Amino acid sequence: MITLKSPQEIDVMRQAGRIVAQTLQVLKEVIKPGITTIQLDALAKRTIESFHASPAFLGYRGFPASICVSLNEEVVHGIPGLRRLRNGDIISIDVGVYYRGYYGDAAATYPVGEISPLARELLEVTEQSLYRGLDMAYPGKRLYDISNAIQEYVESRGYSVVRNYVGHGIGSEMHEEPQVPNFGIPGKGPRLETGMVLAIEPMVNAGGWQVETLADKWTVVTSDRSLSAHFEHTVAILEDGPIILTLLQEG
Repeated sequence: MITLKSPQEIDVMRQAGRIVAQTLQVLKEVIKPGITTIQLDALAKRTIESFHASPAFLGYRGFPASICVSLNEEVVHGIPGLRRLRNGDIISIDVGVYYRGYYGDAAATYPVGEISPLARELLEVTEQSLYRGLDMAYPGKRLYDISNAIQEYVESRGYSVVRNYVGHGIGSEMHEEPQVPNFGIPGKGPRLETGMVLAIEPMVNAGGWQVETLADKWTVVTSDRSLSAHFEHTVAILEDGPIILTLLQEG
């Protein structure tokens, strides 16, 4: 069942979302060759807790860290560790926060030093596809209008959208109904209503869309080991359109 949030609930989720945004900003500022992913995880945990919030991912279904850190061909759910970032890497960071009974969730992919033209274009296309989806997030539209807008843009640029993992509703639970695919037929799916809150998160591969999970049972990689990027925002659908909750400022 899709739950609609009240203005009061959305206000709390906006506060949670700003903590997510602040955490991503802090991490972005220290990303450079030589830093380890476990150092990023520790910094994220300290930052989240400094706002009297909790890292939503820590312990979630057994996940062992506070953030997901995925490098290069890794799509999502990478576990922070002792690996050091290298010049030319791309790093996807997914941050979830639990605050006053509600969740916020966002992700972004960042360059490490100087990256290849292919990698830079992949980041641009993936981030832009998120905003193409947001352009469809209005009351009265259908859910797959969002999905199709993402898919059409990504594929028009020669990239592919991951099929196995999707966005989701979010609120007092991290994952709520509905699922939000990054592919689909326009005009299909539940009708969008005021009060829906969605985590929209295109995962885009430079090669094929197929993925597989590594032996750690968490890290998802592209089957062809092509580069992958991930951008995500938590978005509330209001009467006059979408509001991104995971920004430092309203938008």
